[in-house]
Amino acid sequence: MTVFDRRPLLRWLVPVLAALVLAVAGTAVGVISATARGGLPDRTAAQLLVDVQQARLDGLSGTIVQNADLGLPSLPDVGGGSGGSGSSDLASLVSGSHTLRLWYAGPDHVRLALLGSLGESDVVRTGTDLWTWSSKDKSATHRTLPSSADAPHSLADASPLTPQQAADAALKAITPSTKVSTDGTAVVAGRSAYELLLQPRDQASLVSSVRVAIDGRTHVPTRVQVFGSDTAKPALEVGFTSFDATRPDASVFRFNPPPGTKVTEGSAPKADASGLAQRSGNSLQHSKPQVVGSGWTSVLVAQAPALPKTGSTAELAKALPAVSGSWGSGHLLRGSLFSAVLTDDGRVAVGPVAPDRLYAALARR
Repeated sequence: MTVFDRRPLLRWLVPVLAALVLAVAGTAVGVISATARGGLPDRTAAQLLVDVQQARLDGLSGTIVQNADLGLPSLPDVGGGSGGSGSSDLASLVSGSHTLRLWYAGPDHVRLALLGSLGESDVVRTGTDLWTWSSKDKSATHRTLPSSADAPHSLADASPLTPQQAADAALKAITPSTKVSTDGTAVVAGRSAYELLLQPRDQASLVSSVRVAIDGRTHVPTRVQVFGSDTAKPALEVGFTSFDATRPDASVFRFNPPPGTKVTEGSAPKADASGLAQRSGNSLQHSKPQVVGSGWTSVLVAQAPALPKTGSTAELAKALPAVSGSWGSGHLLRGSLFSAVLTDDGRVAVGPVAPDRLYAALARR
């Protein structure tokens, strides 16, 4: 049983890691031409980025399969509900294999359903209404979001650059830390797709490569695979197994809580990343995470959620190896793509690097 099989508190570290990886990989492009296979014409990676930026879809729907095998150590079962493969708990996506359904008809009309063996969890956005629903818990939360007109404009909206100029700027920014190339084509969801291959230049990163498949017809990314430095199989993979580039019916985005559902009104999610570090009622409330280093060896240092001194969470923390140094003391969690240290003074350091990089980041004040 792995650390994420029973909803441990440390589960929140993996989304942090994923954010770090995607922040590095999300703008990567290259200059080597893709060999035409599968009936697709040659495209450079810079041209593919332009294609993605200019992609215009009336809508899409499909089935997504997500797999996560992070090479985490076995730890005691601390209870608290099941997770991993087959779970309909949205937090369980960090471990095992899961099947999701996606419907999209624009940024204000999106529905994502996690299909578990014993239930289903949905996230539904219709205009300014955002619903999350769990059939297992018979609960739903409703939030009201700002309208698109009130939302801040993206950098692309404000920039006078053409798509090709934007691609060239992205190339210049990413190539110092990343070797980027095209790697022919692949077949994803029965459709031909180009593949971009991203490889860190810094050998200290635990991530060896990231493959991004881009649909040859719609130019929508259809699969992402993240490989660790010591694994032949992807440690993280998410991709379409079926893909329909037509607009879903409007009824898909109308959510009415089923009878017997407990409905809670929640506040709109905050975009401020400092919320990750907030711990109400003490002096740490306004502290913000810090990123030490850059590129593929970035380390995030933040205040961790307050941990109870007794109970299952404390038991789980104690089951992790104890570590110490000039930075203090704590417990180490190490996987194939990342390392994380939870310190005894309430900090956490996480990144796609070996533990010594975390210790160095923690020692900085």
